[in-house]
Amino acid sequence: MSFEWPWQYNFPPFYTLQPNVSTQRRQLAAWCSLVLSYLRYHKLYTIDVLEAQESPLFNNKKIQRKFPVEAIQVVLEELRKKGNLEWIDKNKTRCLIMWRRPEEWGKLMYQWVSKNGLTNSVFTFYELSNGDDTEGEEFHGLEEWLLLRALQTLQSDRKAEIITLADSKGVKFF
Repeated sequence: MSFEWPWQYNFPPFYTLQPNVSTQRRQLAAWCSLVLSYLRYHKLYTIDVLEAQESPLFNNKKIQRKFPVEAIQVVLEELRKKGNLEWIDKNKTRCLIMWRRPEEWGKLMYQWVSKNGLTNSVFTFYELSNGDDTEGEEFHGLEEWLLLRALQTLQSDRKAEIITLADSKGVKFF
């Protein structure tokens, strides 16, 4: 099964930021949705702005259209405002993308823990993100930085406690 592109992907004006404010708002919403869907499908969490312009996400070779770097930055800034992106560097050339916000990931994990009767259990971060028990769960394979942030949201809700083990980190769910 391959990624399913939205209809706008093959619409040439989609690759030019629209001057009309109302049209641009809808265009940016469509781009934000596309970026999050594409990264979610491919389980990607970082974007390098300069490399992104050459990726299939922003470069449709079929219709020979490429989204300009300046426009990519506008879309990424929109994602930042929505809480789905954090810049890695001051120059805003690399960013972390969260196609689910940390609190959403935390909620998914806690639902899995509750559903399986695993409250009051301790897990290493590795077991949670790569263990056999979580295979098939949406959070399986989650990168450690995002796993930590998700668990921090549960910790602030008093549903979990992050613990430091001898050579790794773990979490106890309540």
